[in-house]
Amino acid sequence: MKIIDGGVTSPIGFEAASAAAQIKYQGRDDMMMVYSEAPCRAAGTFTTNVVKAAPVIWDKKVTVQGTDVHAVVANAGIANACTGEEGLSYCKEEAEETAAAILAGKGQKINPEDVLVASTGVIGMQLPMDRVKKGIRLLVPALGLGREEAVKAAQAVMTTDTRKKECAVTISVKGKTVTIGGMCKGSGMIHPNMCTMLSFVMTDANISKELLQKALSDSVQESYNMISVDGDMSTNDTCLLLANGQAGNEEITEEDEDYKAFCEALHYVNTELAKKIAGDGEGATALLEVQVKGADTKEHAKTLAKSVVESDLVKTAIYGHDANWGRIYCALGYAGVDFDPDRVRLSFQSKAGEVLVAENGSGVDFDEGKAAKVLSEPEVTALIDMQAGDAEATAWGCDLTYDYVKINADYRS
Repeated sequence: MKIIDGGVTSPIGFEAASAAAQIKYQGRDDMMMVYSEAPCRAAGTFTTNVVKAAPVIWDKKVTVQGTDVHAVVANAGIANACTGEEGLSYCKEEAEETAAAILAGKGQKINPEDVLVASTGVIGMQLPMDRVKKGIRLLVPALGLGREEAVKAAQAVMTTDTRKKECAVTISVKGKTVTIGGMCKGSGMIHPNMCTMLSFVMTDANISKELLQKALSDSVQESYNMISVDGDMSTNDTCLLLANGQAGNEEITEEDEDYKAFCEALHYVNTELAKKIAGDGEGATALLEVQVKGADTKEHAKTLAKSVVESDLVKTAIYGHDANWGRIYCALGYAGVDFDPDRVRLSFQSKAGEVLVAENGSGVDFDEGKAAKVLSEPEVTALIDMQAGDAEATAWGCDLTYDYVKINADYRS
């Protein structure tokens, strides 16, 4: 696997564009499109929140029914969530407008069911469809295969995000180069399962729809579902994976070595994107990684890691660069997993070094100054050894700062 500088336009045949539709934001792009002339097999995973946004309902239907997909359209600013039948009808209108614009601009006839839609932003507001449709008509002629188009598309869906989030890799499948490139957005209302995020991953691999969905579903469990910023699960979480087969590799139809290589590359992309979301949590100054090893089962390891990364008291300690290890032991203890506290070992690690702070259920003497330096880095890892088995898991989150409250106090206005 080779890591490359890229995003959604890195795989063969995928174009991207952005446009300023002024849906909520002024003076910036707030809509994006990804398009493939070649038909794509599509897979998706979506929020488990009972309250689901209209685009989630639309996309779930499209990916399940198995039609070919040619385009994804997304907007920032308004989530089209809790908008009733009117909101659902707007998804159909978006898809119809996209199909018409592609026919006019590209000369390709596609069906509305070949279009996936996504929205992010304020809940409970209806989309201004005149602006959305104008945005779509601006997007099609702006479509391009270049790096710049991918970057602008990633920036267009940002809300409280402070930076774009992209990742791309290549692998070899029977002598053919296969590329996977993706982008995502997410900063607040981040919590498994899934988190408040939109993720769009494209690949030129030739792979069956069944294995494409399996690869995505399996990967999500260990990537996007292992991050948390604030404990709030969104109405709009969507992760879409499109494969147009343009790499020319022999179709992957079995769970063989080629499939494993594809899964490894896909999981790398998803994990990197997930970490970028966690590290860009609203108001955050640090990415917090929690590695649990030595657990008795994989599920217990995941539960323990999530419990620590979701703790507000742990988050505030990281913000204060305070090696308050007792808060981590406490979070482990209420996770609902039975373990022996007297066997747990805990240390903190970053580019500034590593410091052991507790073992055998008790604190140890350590240099508070060194610990503060370790915890002052923009990426901090809590290393937790349960010493009860060989299972492990990793979760990602961020510190909790004053700015989180400031950002969310007036988000709607």
